[in-house]
Amino acid sequence: MSELKIPKRVSTALVNSLTAGVVPRIGLEHIAVGRLPEVEAILRDMDNIAEGGAAFKLITGRYGSGKSFLLQMIRNYAMDRNFVVADADLSPERRLVGTKGQGLATYRELMSHLSTRTRPDGGALELMLQKWIMSLQQAAMQETGYTPGSPELGTEVEQRIYAVTSEMRGLVHGFDFAKVLAAYWNGHKLADDGQKQDALRWLRGEFATRTEARNALGVGVIIDDDNWYDYMKLWAEFTGAIGYKGLLLFIDEGVNLYKITNSISRQSNYEKLLTMFNDTMQGKAERLGIFIGGTPQFVEDGRRGLFSYEALRSRLVSGRYGSAGLNNYTGPIVALEMLSHEEILVLLQKLRDIHALHYGYEPKLTQAQLVHFMEEAVGRLGADELLTPREVIRDFMDLLHTLSQHPDITFEQLVGERKAKPAQAEENELDGFLAEFDL
Repeated sequence: MSELKIPKRVSTALVNSLTAGVVPRIGLEHIAVGRLPEVEAILRDMDNIAEGGAAFKLITGRYGSGKSFLLQMIRNYAMDRNFVVADADLSPERRLVGTKGQGLATYRELMSHLSTRTRPDGGALELMLQKWIMSLQQAAMQETGYTPGSPELGTEVEQRIYAVTSEMRGLVHGFDFAKVLAAYWNGHKLADDGQKQDALRWLRGEFATRTEARNALGVGVIIDDDNWYDYMKLWAEFTGAIGYKGLLLFIDEGVNLYKITNSISRQSNYEKLLTMFNDTMQGKAERLGIFIGGTPQFVEDGRRGLFSYEALRSRLVSGRYGSAGLNNYTGPIVALEMLSHEEILVLLQKLRDIHALHYGYEPKLTQAQLVHFMEEAVGRLGADELLTPREVIRDFMDLLHTLSQHPDITFEQLVGERKAKPAQAEENELDGFLAEFDL
């Protein structure tokens, strides 16, 4: 345990989140096991996005299989690599398209969770704009010799802002996007907080009517249900233009689209998903990554899933040589296999050590006891394929809490005695496991 070093803030987040059965926002590297091929495939996608490309991935797996964990881990990797990231969970109130503002609600959620390396918990919009303007001002002063108070500096910075935004004016809604960025700059230059806040409200999709936007900013459009995705493409290009690698969107709980009962509404959402897929595959989007998490049923159900929409099914279904039980991590679907028992045992060891470090005691559970816990979990559920990481983690955290709070209770009293095996056979089995995983 002495070799394990995790800040208290991180261990607190890990222990609290895992006890509650939710994915931690930080510290995932300390509990990550398996998933190496999936992570490597997505990191390759990131390299392509950083070079001006785009990517689209559906990450599928059963409830509790680790979809959300993988999305969160990739999100953290992306911020470390200087990407801007945004995440949102779909729900009945948040969809890709809706007649009651559900698409706009998804945009607003993504924008509120806009995050960077220096602002990892969301709310990075204004920080990004301020950092961009400051970098333009510094570059202008270095190259021209203007002083901070000179009026020429303001003109020079404005020209540089328009140089960046002019490239976007040829894109759909690019002119209005550039106009609002210029309004933010003017508010910054004139110390007009009202104008700055109006620009930020517009960029966050908070204006309710075009009239309101025209009166405040002189812009005749607003971000709404129909066009919000076009603005995400603009944001992706803008992030690349101001020094980031690109924009990655992490959209989880895709199964909520599958649950839409109205078939026309469901098909409209699938049509929007098809647009996203085509844009990223055909080069119509730049510096944009879209990662969507959902269950296999959400994708494969021929009656209500994505495969019920023929244009999507034909693009997503495996080819002749990709459906023989072998995962193709370069395709649009990353299907998560359940963690092996060996990988879950490695995870249990990590959790045991983190719990002991957090609460300041020497870990007491032996490797044999961890194996016994796994055997009990498998046996209790009745079938190997029912064992999900989420179920095992919650039970194991409960066990650790109980043992640490009640020193008079033993592991065997809670879990039960392990069925006896010949001593030599048990020792050989355990030694083989430890050697294989370098434990």
